[in-house]
Amino acid sequence: MQIHPLKLMLSPTFTRCSSNLTPYFLKIKPFSSSSLEFSPWSGLQSWRESPLNKNRFWGPNGPQTPPSSIDTNGTSLLDSASSLAELGALVLSTSDPLLKSKLSHLAFSKWRNEKLPIGVYDPPSRPARPPKPELVLLSQYVVHVSGICAFNFIQNWTFQDLTFVYAICGIFLNWSLDSCAHSQVSPKEIPAPKDSGMPLNAYMLHNLAHVELNAIDLAWDTVVRFSPFCEILGEGFFADFAHVADDESRHFAWCSQRLDELGFRYGDMPAHNLLWRECEKSSDDVAARLAVIPLVQEARGLDAGPRLVQKLVGFGDNKTSKIVARIADEEVAHVAAGVYWFVSVCQKMGRAPCSTFKDLLREYKVELKGPFNYSARDEAGIPRDWYDKSSTNKHGEVTKPDTTEKLSMIYGRLASIIAMENENASLNKPAE
Repeated sequence: MQIHPLKLMLSPTFTRCSSNLTPYFLKIKPFSSSSLEFSPWSGLQSWRESPLNKNRFWGPNGPQTPPSSIDTNGTSLLDSASSLAELGALVLSTSDPLLKSKLSHLAFSKWRNEKLPIGVYDPPSRPARPPKPELVLLSQYVVHVSGICAFNFIQNWTFQDLTFVYAICGIFLNWSLDSCAHSQVSPKEIPAPKDSGMPLNAYMLHNLAHVELNAIDLAWDTVVRFSPFCEILGEGFFADFAHVADDESRHFAWCSQRLDELGFRYGDMPAHNLLWRECEKSSDDVAARLAVIPLVQEARGLDAGPRLVQKLVGFGDNKTSKIVARIADEEVAHVAAGVYWFVSVCQKMGRAPCSTFKDLLREYKVELKGPFNYSARDEAGIPRDWYDKSSTNKHGEVTKPDTTEKLSMIYGRLASIIAMENENASLNKPAE
């Protein structure tokens, strides 16, 4: 693997960041306009300065503070923690999903309220996981997603609509149907929507809850894993990603609550086991972590969010659609923070952000595919030339694929789905 300059800058001497009474968001210096290739999200500073968000319950009129009857068992686990990194490690080591979500919020609150240092702590090799849902392999997951596409094709669901539930919090899995269509796969272990025993809205909520739970761990892993390099990255880096973890824990709480209202629970069906692939691959490179997680995976949620909301409204579940819409809106801050710190890291390396981003995607074999939600990506501050070669022509005008090209893409994807389903059927036939 290519060694990036920032890796050489990260000293092996672990230096604890000192505590400072000045709020972290007042110590983050804005970039000068001459150094920018992008326009930062206008709401980034307001997000950083916002008070603790305690609206972890979805009431009749939207988010609100939880009822007083909410269980508080297990929250004493954080009492002895003396730094943000240690708090994050405790969250990562918690297996119960609801407790993990609760502790994530309490950890961020404790750090802010008590003005604890960032500190240094070793992250667990992998986050603790509950017995359910059962996690299955890549080949089984690919079969599952292709089945969803085929099942919903007649309803005009696009591939991006369906993968959004795996992407809205930044866990978009980068693989193509073409590369899987002719490979042998194991029997299906994740049921298709019609065989899952769940209505489609609950089925998608379960998938989204799985993403949200893993997004909590992704954010805390970034805080803990890179904590030895606080003096290089700056306290604001860790403050932002702890804030992201707090947001994601609130999103999981909403999804879990809504699942319960629909008569289901997180863990009622199997889920894929690939959410840590990109995280593990970028465990020694902060620039790669920023490129792959917020700038690719979380940005995918910006692309598909509005379409999924419309589909849920069409399904008749307005409450779930409002939850998804709120989650998608809050992802703008996470992508914007990722852009900000990616540019900061590139400046420390003396590298151009655009070319560095593209180099990292090639190195980590990440492929970007549209359609893109340009307005949401523009708002989050991702320059179009970072991710879309066809976004501008020589006159600087936005270009879009023509109708023939769009139809070709649809036919190609459908052909891949049919080929995969035919091969799956042949694998399940008894030997003659």
